[in-house]
Amino acid sequence: MRYSDDVLKAGWQRAGKPVTVEQPVSVGLVVEDPTSGFCGAIVRWENGLVVLEDRHDKRRSFPFGPGFWLDGHPVSLVPPPRVAAPVRPTHTASGSRVGEPTGPKVAAASRIYVEGRHDAELVEKIWGDDLRHEGVVVEYLGGIDDLPAIVAEFAPGPGRRLGILVDHLVSGTKESRIVAQLPTADVLVTGHPFIDIWQAVRPERLGLDAWPNVPRDIEWKAGASVALGRTARDQAEIAATWKWILGRVRSWNDLDPALPREVERLIDFVTTP
Repeated sequence: MRYSDDVLKAGWQRAGKPVTVEQPVSVGLVVEDPTSGFCGAIVRWENGLVVLEDRHDKRRSFPFGPGFWLDGHPVSLVPPPRVAAPVRPTHTASGSRVGEPTGPKVAAASRIYVEGRHDAELVEKIWGDDLRHEGVVVEYLGGIDDLPAIVAEFAPGPGRRLGILVDHLVSGTKESRIVAQLPTADVLVTGHPFIDIWQAVRPERLGLDAWPNVPRDIEWKAGASVALGRTARDQAEIAATWKWILGRVRSWNDLDPALPREVERLIDFVTTP
């Protein structure tokens, strides 16, 4: 028998013929126009035309579409897929509306001081964009025992305001007694009720129903780390726990409202003309 298949079935006309496939263009792709015999590398495309350059540096333009060969197979040249432009965020992590991009700013004379490194890292993550927009620098103190001397050295005054965020600022504490010694002109001291800045993170973001009550004879961060199912044998492991916590903070919504309220008071204070 001459034919092994039914020549009258659907598709018999295309049997054995190569199928044309779509080929997105790219610079350097070598294709051939079999009608003219011109073979060259794609150098650019514009206005519905593809420009080929052969090995003698001669260029010719061809319309997009079928009729080309690539590695011995028919192809239809099509424009490359469009890459979606990255979506520009409309709000910062603090909830502020994103303004038009601006160039680098000279740091303002006013400053915000926070107690420790973890405080500074959390403020940077949530309010960093806002502070850079205003040119306000945040510095950490490493504790507030010497705060009166630090404030005196800063020499606050008109146009040189100082905002200070203090941990565990509640009546009757050591922190409240230190703050009572500070001047009030061009200085705003505010704080939060938490034992440590860690507690400003909503516990449910970390898989807890509530932050644990750590016995007084156990260092608080070590006890909190253990409650989170992590080790706390040294400062490196405690620091790793903080990085883990900070990694689960996405925006101000992941914080207890007591912290955003006070940080934004400080930002308003030091940026007011």
